[in-house]
Amino acid sequence: MADTARQPPKAIQQQFGHTAVNDNSLLFQGIVHGDVHLNQRPVTPPSPTAIIPFGRDPDFVDRKEIDRVHELCAKPASQTALLGLGGVGKSQIAIEYAYRVRERSPETWVFWIHASNAARYEQSFRDVAEYLKIPGRRDSQSNIFELLSTWLREEKRGKWVVILDNLDEAGFFFDVSNVDSDGQPQSQGRSIPLRSYLPCCQHGAVLVTTRSRDMAFRLVEECNIVMIEPMNATDALSLAEKKLRGLVKQPGIEITQALIKALEYMPLAIVQATAYIAHKAPRCSIKQYLEKFEQSDRKKVGLLDYDRGQLRRDREAKNSIITTWQISFDHIREARQSATDLLSLMSFCDRQGIPESLLRASDYEGPATGSDQQNIGTIDSEDEEHTYDEESGDEESNSDFSAAEAFEQDLSTLMDYSFISTSDGRTFQMHRLVQLATQKWLQAKGQEDRWKHEFIDRLSSQFPTGEYENWPKCQELLPHATSAAAQRPKTEDSSAAWTGILYRAAWYFLKKGQGPEAQKMAEATMEATSKRLERTHDDTLRSMDMVGHALMIQGRWKAAEELFVEVMETRKQKLGLDHPDTLTSMANLASTYRNQGRWDKAEELFVEVMETRKQKLGLDHPDTLTSMANLASTYRNQGRWDKAKELEVEVMETSKQKLGLDHPDTLTSMNNLASTYGNQGRWDKAKELFVEVIETRKQKLGLDHPDTLTSMANLASTYRNQGRWDKAEELFMEVIETRKQKLGLDHPSTLTAMNNLAYTWYAQERAIEAIDMMDSCYRLRVKALGQDHPHTSSSLQSLTIWRAE
Repeated sequence: MADTARQPPKAIQQQFGHTAVNDNSLLFQGIVHGDVHLNQRPVTPPSPTAIIPFGRDPDFVDRKEIDRVHELCAKPASQTALLGLGGVGKSQIAIEYAYRVRERSPETWVFWIHASNAARYEQSFRDVAEYLKIPGRRDSQSNIFELLSTWLREEKRGKWVVILDNLDEAGFFFDVSNVDSDGQPQSQGRSIPLRSYLPCCQHGAVLVTTRSRDMAFRLVEECNIVMIEPMNATDALSLAEKKLRGLVKQPGIEITQALIKALEYMPLAIVQATAYIAHKAPRCSIKQYLEKFEQSDRKKVGLLDYDRGQLRRDREAKNSIITTWQISFDHIREARQSATDLLSLMSFCDRQGIPESLLRASDYEGPATGSDQQNIGTIDSEDEEHTYDEESGDEESNSDFSAAEAFEQDLSTLMDYSFISTSDGRTFQMHRLVQLATQKWLQAKGQEDRWKHEFIDRLSSQFPTGEYENWPKCQELLPHATSAAAQRPKTEDSSAAWTGILYRAAWYFLKKGQGPEAQKMAEATMEATSKRLERTHDDTLRSMDMVGHALMIQGRWKAAEELFVEVMETRKQKLGLDHPDTLTSMANLASTYRNQGRWDKAEELFVEVMETRKQKLGLDHPDTLTSMANLASTYRNQGRWDKAKELEVEVMETSKQKLGLDHPDTLTSMNNLASTYGNQGRWDKAKELFVEVIETRKQKLGLDHPDTLTSMANLASTYRNQGRWDKAEELFMEVIETRKQKLGLDHPSTLTAMNNLAYTWYAQERAIEAIDMMDSCYRLRVKALGQDHPHTSSSLQSLTIWRAE
């Protein structure tokens, strides 16, 4: 028990509470607020004490950042800042550090100052001065900041650490107009800001927690800023397990790992979630919480608004991470409205890779007007060659200097609060939970629809067509198009912009060979356009075309045929027989006939389309070249090699001149010509072209793109025909496995590769393996193509012959 002279006065004991650390030092939990009336007789000042308003957390996870804090604060006259997003654990690290200082150095004073605003900052100074019994502390004419600052500067007081918690607002701390000469809040101004009363001396250390990067850089050297990020997976798992210890039945570590990942490893969110689970147990398990959390964004927000769990947070801070961030949103809005506007826009984007061009007002010319869907052309049989309309032009405008500077300041403000970040200076990232908090904040203020529509209109103005030359831009914006797909707007103008985004995203998916993804986007476009307009409207017909193309590259030719017939007949009635859109519909229908082995019907339509396009558009128009390529493929299917070759050479040479050697359409024409050479038995010429096409497609499209796989399969067939069995088998196996993964076992392209591998084995006199493979291929073709399809008949014929031999 400490000597009676060293006991704190009863008034302080009642409000602080205290714990004896040893005979000469005390640790206080709590803080004094308001006037304290004590006997004014001279008393002995207290021994070094830690005044910490929170108890120690027995579940604290020992993060590596606390060692860095010890290292920095141990230096003489150190000033250190913990910087990070609200709810990331800055104050918890500071609390633990304060207790560790008392353990390691009982002779060191530790003072906790609430710094969220001027009033609380002043009250904390008065409370500390009261405990220290600083003379003049109750004099209304005294400057309480000067009194405590002078006391701290005196070396005889010994070592001390001052912790300024939640110092986020620069105004009251740096602005000279906040306090008068007595340290009282006022607006008339003074010559010394509060920052000047924070002493820097050899026997003292200052530790600040702040969400504001600007504040951190104004207070301390950059090398003394400790960035506090969300926990790593190991620490987050440890925190969750500690908080859930003995409260619920653990179904295994995997479900807990899934929970902390869903919460983005944010400490406050984890504490909040585990408190909810503990409070609801046994009627709520981790698995049940996670299932509810993942149901929808609305469910996420509801669960993250649960205001329980963290006992060691300032009374003005909220346990709900949603509310914690929304308080910061309000602060930013008061200081800089345009920054919250930018945050509002970004909250509807995908959380990663948000391009600067999507955010700058100077790059936005307003929502697109008129039709947002351009016509999609025809598909080639082997390589899915498509033709689309040209893009209408580039959007450019120059922002003036002041607008550019304002934008930079908005970005800086949001990065200061750690709401957004950037690694390359060109694109930005956000936490998904921050996005949800922003959307809820907007909803509460009646602004959600406004910013959702703004996001959709901006994205629509920038998302290009799916042409090859636009692929980099499409890829950059695709995640945001996917995000937009889940945010169907209510207004007419934004609905048109929304369907335009989905249509062009489907276009890009189609060109990349991603059929299911293209179909999903295209069907959403078709459904929305049909409701907004009518079934026979041009935009609806274009979206039906897009669905048909998506079905075709998945081998669903009958379903595609039904759509193409409807589109063609409608366009004939509305536009006339020789209209470009009608011709496109006829070519699309012809492609489905060819893929079904109905070559005579395909040829008839292709010839009609080609001749009309030659007259209307000219010989070297892309649509005319597509018609020629499609007709050539039909000739090849019919075994009319010379006629196929004649057309394919013309298409290839024109494509090289008009599009360039490495354009996907040029590569398609080269691939088709190589196939014809192979059919003519000109293996060396076929191989030469196939190798060139494969290498270029690997670079341009990727190894697993359907077009690349087609060329590889064709080269494998060439090797087989040359008797190079091992190389043929190796390539066929690679193609089959990749197609199984990308397209499925029963996709016609997968079955073609299986068919060809069976022929390769049979040629090697591996009859048993060949028959087994062909039997599987035949059975799958019956289901996928039908008994009467030429490919099915070919497989059956081969099986019959092989089994008879």
